Amino acid sequence: MKAGLVALLVGAVGFSPQAFAAKAPKPAPFQFELSFPAARSADAQDGRMLVMLSTDPSDEPRNQISIQPDSQIVFGVTVDHLAPGQAATIDAKAIGWPVDDISKLPAGDYFVQGLLNRYETFHRADGVTIKLAPDRGEGQHWNIAPGNFYSKPVKVHIDPAKGGTVKLSLDQEIAPLPPIPDTKYVKHVRIQSELLTKFWGRPVFIGAHVLVPEGFDQHPEAHYPVIVAQNHFERDFGDFRETPPDPELKPDYSERFHLAGYNKIVQEEAYKNYQQWISAKYPRFIVIETEHANAYYDDSYGVNSANLGPYGDAINKELIPAIEKQFRGIGQGWARFTYGGSTGGWESLASQIFYPDEYNGAFAACPDPIDFRAYTLINLYDDDNAYEVKGAHLTIERPAYRNYLGEVLGTQRGNNRYEAALGDHGRSGEQYDIWQAVYGPVGKDGYPAPIFDKLTGKIDHDVAAYWKEHYDLMAILRRDWPTLGPKVAGKLHIYVGRGDNYFLNDAVYLGEETLKSLKNPAYGGEVDYGDKDEHCWNGDHNMPNAYTRLHYFQMYLDKILKRIDATAPQGADLASWRY
Repeated sequence: MKAGLVALLVGAVGFSPQAFAAKAPKPAPFQFELSFPAARSADAQDGRMLVMLSTDPSDEPRNQISIQPDSQIVFGVTVDHLAPGQAATIDAKAIGWPVDDISKLPAGDYFVQGLLNRYETFHRADGVTIKLAPDRGEGQHWNIAPGNFYSKPVKVHIDPAKGGTVKLSLDQEIAPLPPIPDTKYVKHVRIQSELLTKFWGRPVFIGAHVLVPEGFDQHPEAHYPVIVAQNHFERDFGDFRETPPDPELKPDYSERFHLAGYNKIVQEEAYKNYQQWISAKYPRFIVIETEHANAYYDDSYGVNSANLGPYGDAINKELIPAIEKQFRGIGQGWARFTYGGSTGGWESLASQIFYPDEYNGAFAACPDPIDFRAYTLINLYDDDNAYEVKGAHLTIERPAYRNYLGEVLGTQRGNNRYEAALGDHGRSGEQYDIWQAVYGPVGKDGYPAPIFDKLTGKIDHDVAAYWKEHYDLMAILRRDWPTLGPKVAGKLHIYVGRGDNYFLNDAVYLGEETLKSLKNPAYGGEVDYGDKDEHCWNGDHNMPNAYTRLHYFQMYLDKILKRIDATAPQGADLASWRY
């Protein structure tokens, strides 16, 4: 009887269990809400709000975000005038890496952390007003930048299918970094650049770590040749240690070089550099390691740029002359050389090409793309898409990063997705964004004009034409060789491993073809390759790259001394610094 009554009711009202389930309310979409308390700041803030999720308890999530395959997860949104206590929402519209959408997060337990990379407003001399994260002495690294707000990691169970909101309070602030003291041999110089201050509409400082020779104080009559080291930001002079290696240092393992205790090797080799530096017969000269972190990256690329301003002139006409005056550099082009690897490799070539009379030789290891027909694996002039190689019926993702065996560990799309999560308008502080900031024109919105769409990879060939005209080093040499050739012949030296992790060897292949084609005069320099060597091989065929990368200027010193003897003008000081 009851069964018949239920059947009658179901038939009368059209009820079914499936229909009831379909009408049940869906859970609210999953999201994060991040805010900072008034106790942290009473002022509204601009910046990039990031939420990071990690399944690895070994470190804070903010220190586990990278382009590597083992990267943990980050999502980001830009906030403008976010008031204290006001929540910034990060939901399915936020760009993420390596998970691209919050709704796709696998259900599970995560260590969750929020961070606000704080922006400031810049009113530039060219009339542009933009918001950027200024460098605060850390080298443009958002996860350790002093003044950034963050939350302590908390363990949270997340299931996007069930919806809900995770709230985080950014009640912590990254502390200022302590100054690095001078030593007997390493001095730290910082000057305010008048050129950059005028461009940026606020005080701008650049600096250097200066390595002075043994006997500097005992030989006040000596004036020294100068070697300018181009590199990424470091807080102190790299690969130089005036004390023995730390016996308590816990050995680590280098995945890159497959070496146990590589951190100990680094300290041992740095101490060997010091012992060599102070030895009786070692040549005496000054090494200047320039530092010019900025609001876009840890390095300006050492050239004048529409988006960054006149960093090339600031370094070569303000900073280096000031250091040579203070530390008794000879101060003439015949006695000044430059070297570097990767970014520094490109910078050393660019310095020699854009300031041809100011340097007597450039030694470029594993340089960033020197020919934009091989912008890593992208031909910016002929390709339509940076991310895809399209065939008749097949589309292949374009690689960006490989290991020493040639295994692909990252793609062009992935690397740029990572940057897009960290910042829009070219504000990620990462590699592709600084390339377009340095090489490109100012966009209509005041930020760097994109060379390609960050999400789709579609290349803007008008922007590429600007790049070619202003910063394609090999195109510039081909165009200007009648005037540049007599000034740079014999000065250009390039080294790269054929197994470079970022495919930078391809541009060097094209560059070698260009250099060998130049006539009257012949380029007279050197291009050399390391068989199977990775990033950043610097010319040594006898020692593993894991060691040679720790001895850069020593690699080129004999060539520098021979070049000085061969090219120094009549009456040049070739004696006071040889003691």
